[in-house]
Amino acid sequence: AAFLRGFRAIYLGVFFNIMIMASVSLAAIKIGAVMLGLSPVQTMLIASVVTVIYSSLGGLKGVLITDFFQFFMAMAGAIGAAYVVVNRPEIGSLSVLLNHEAVSPKLNILPDFSDSTTLIPLLIIPLAVQWWSVWYPGAEPGGGGYIAQRMLSAKNEKHALGATLLFNITHYAIRPWPWIIIALASIIIYPDLQSLATAFPDVEASKINDDLAYPAMLAFLPAGLLGLVIASLIAAFMSTISTHLNWGSSYVVNDVYQRFINPNASQKLLVNVGRVTTVVLMGFSALLALALTNALQAFQILLQIGAGTGLIFILRWFWWRISAYTEIAGMVISFLVAIYFELIHPNTGLPPIADHVRLLYGVGITTAGWLLVTFITPAENDAKLMSFYEKIKPASFGWQQILKRHPEVAANTGQLPLELLLLFISCVTVYASLFAGGYWLYANFWPAVISTVVAVSGSICIFILSRKLQFTLAKDDEAA
Repeated sequence: AAFLRGFRAIYLGVFFNIMIMASVSLAAIKIGAVMLGLSPVQTMLIASVVTVIYSSLGGLKGVLITDFFQFFMAMAGAIGAAYVVVNRPEIGSLSVLLNHEAVSPKLNILPDFSDSTTLIPLLIIPLAVQWWSVWYPGAEPGGGGYIAQRMLSAKNEKHALGATLLFNITHYAIRPWPWIIIALASIIIYPDLQSLATAFPDVEASKINDDLAYPAMLAFLPAGLLGLVIASLIAAFMSTISTHLNWGSSYVVNDVYQRFINPNASQKLLVNVGRVTTVVLMGFSALLALALTNALQAFQILLQIGAGTGLIFILRWFWWRISAYTEIAGMVISFLVAIYFELIHPNTGLPPIADHVRLLYGVGITTAGWLLVTFITPAENDAKLMSFYEKIKPASFGWQQILKRHPEVAANTGQLPLELLLLFISCVTVYASLFAGGYWLYANFWPAVISTVVAVSGSICIFILSRKLQFTLAKDDEAA
C-alpha cells in the first residue's frame, strides 16, 4: 500500500499530469501562433513563466480564487466571440449559419443511428464502456484526487456536493455552446485544412489541423473584443494549468517527498519542494507540447493510458478483494498497452486499428490482467479491511465474506439505492441541460421545451433527494 501511494503519485501526479498539461499547452501554442504571431517556443516561455509564478506563490487558495474570476472572463469572451462571428458578412446571422448547406447536416445532437461508423465510437462506446472503464482526469470512475482535492477544500459536505454538481453543469452543459457555434461558422469560412494553411502561412505545417480553426475564427474579431477574448483564453489556460500544477505538486510533496524521502521535513521546506516541483512539471509539459500536433491526438493517448483502470476505482469501495496489487497491476498493464498501440503497432506493418477498437482492446486486456493479479495475490489483512469498512461505511453486499468472519461489526445497509438514484438523475439533468441549450440555439422548439422540462425536473429532484441524503449523513455522524 505504501508503494502504491508513491507509485500513484508519480504515475498520475507526474507522467499523466504532464500529458494533460501538454495538451492544454498545445492549444495555447496554436492560439499564440494565429492571434499573436508568436512561435511555439515564445508562447510556452511566456505562458509558463506567468502561470508558474502565481501557482507556486499562491498555492491552492490562490488557484481557487483566480479560477473563480477566470471562468467568468473566459465565458464572457467566448460568448462575445460567438456573437461577432455569426454576424460576419460571410455568414450573416445565426439562422443563416444553421441553414447553410455545409452546416445543416452537422446539427444533429445525437449521431445517425444508421451509421455505425459514428454511432459506435461516439455514443455506444461512451455509454456502454467508457464511463466505467476509463480513468480520465476530472471524470474519474469511483472518484479521485482531481475532484476530491476541491471537494475536501470546501466548507462542508453540503457545499462540496453543490459545488461539484454546479461544476458539471457549467463545464458540460453551458461552456461548450459558444465554442460549437464558432466551430460551425469555421466550416463555412475554412472548409478544409488547405484553406487554413493558405490563410496562415507562418504557422508550422505540423500544427495545421482541425483544432486550428477556432483561433483562426477569432482573428476576425474587432480590436476591443479581440483583447477581451485573448484575455479570456489566457485566463482559461492559466486556470487549467494552475490547477494541474497544484494537483501534481501536492502529490509529489505529500505522497513521495514527505512519505519516503524526508518524513521530518518542516512546512517551509515542503512548500519550497512544492514550488520546485511546480517549475519542473511545467517545464516537461511545455517540452511535450512542442512535440504534439493536435488536441485529438493527446486526448486519445490519455484515454488509452487510462483504459481498463476505471472499474478498479469503483470496485475498491464495494468489494473487499481489491488490493494494492490490483491497482498497481491495472496502471502498469494499461500503460504498457497504450505504449504498444501508440508507439509499437504503427511500426509493425499491421493494419491500423480504429481508436475506439484500441480502447476496447485496452479495457479488455487491462481488466483481465488486474483480475488475474487480484486472485493470485494475497488480500489485505482483516484488521485493515475492517478499519476501512468502519471508516467508509460502504454498502455491505460486497463485504459479506469479511463480515461473516467479524460478526461483532454491524453490517451497514448504506444508502446505495438513494445514491445511485441521485447519480442517475444528475447525469440526466446535466445532459438535458446540454441538449436544451443546443435545441434553443437551433430554434428546435419542442425538443428544447422537453429538454428544459427534464433539466428543471431533475434539478428539483436532486434538491429534494440530496437534502434527504445529507440529513441521513448528519444523523450517522451524530450517532457515531
